[in-house]
Amino acid sequence: MTRARLPLYAFLVLLFVGFLAPLVWALSGSFKPRGEIFGYPPELVPDPFTLDNYRTLLTEQPFGRWFLMSTVVAVVATTVSVFVCALAGYGFAKFRFAGRRLLFNVMFSSLSIPFAVILVPLFVILVKTGLGSPWFALIVPWVAPAFGIFMMQQYIVQSIPDSVLEAARIDGASEFGIFRTIVLPLLRPSLGALAVWQFLQSYNSFLWPLVLVSDSSQYTLPLGLQTLFVSEQRQYDLVLAGAVLAVLPAVALFVVLRKQLLEGLSTGAVKG
Repeated sequence: MTRARLPLYAFLVLLFVGFLAPLVWALSGSFKPRGEIFGYPPELVPDPFTLDNYRTLLTEQPFGRWFLMSTVVAVVATTVSVFVCALAGYGFAKFRFAGRRLLFNVMFSSLSIPFAVILVPLFVILVKTGLGSPWFALIVPWVAPAFGIFMMQQYIVQSIPDSVLEAARIDGASEFGIFRTIVLPLLRPSLGALAVWQFLQSYNSFLWPLVLVSDSSQYTLPLGLQTLFVSEQRQYDLVLAGAVLAVLPAVALFVVLRKQLLEGLSTGAVKG
């Protein structure tokens, strides 16, 4: 390590500490009684150490339903979105059809529109068409994100030569067969990166569930933890315990897809 890089490494260490500190504080606070969470001076090691926060959260609050709702919605939305984005990106990248450039420009331009702008029209459309069921409506906004389609289109253009597809067509493969057996396996790194991004988008969503869901039994985790936070007692102990449990699916997904995620990001960095 050269002296010239010492400031860079010091800056990166500070960033790491800054990002890690809230999680460490939440983990520590989740094992403390409510009155000790904001004690001064702050203590990193809980004293006294207690599991009552987790016990209360899991037995006296509908945390299990919130957790199941968020996880199932995020998994389904991610699975559908990854497939749809890969299919749409493949169409934009490898097929020539009338209006292709116009459709792509419209799709790409939608990246500049904040979700809050389309939130009310989307809600009205779903309610008027009778599709306002939370299990369905919570998934709709994440099915075909413009960012995911653009990401897949760029990766396919850079990584899959036309000659491979033409050879498969000459061998008699169908278009969907080519997509399933050739394109999808080659897209594995980018699919992993997109899956992580898409899961977090759906799993962490707060504004859309807030507008859509009125039944507390169908709350997602962000809504459920918010109800604990805004209650009269300000249940910080339960909120911190819930936050620690809520991060587990995201960490598990990263562990499972870390190889594909790093490969996808590094490939984009090299070829972009």
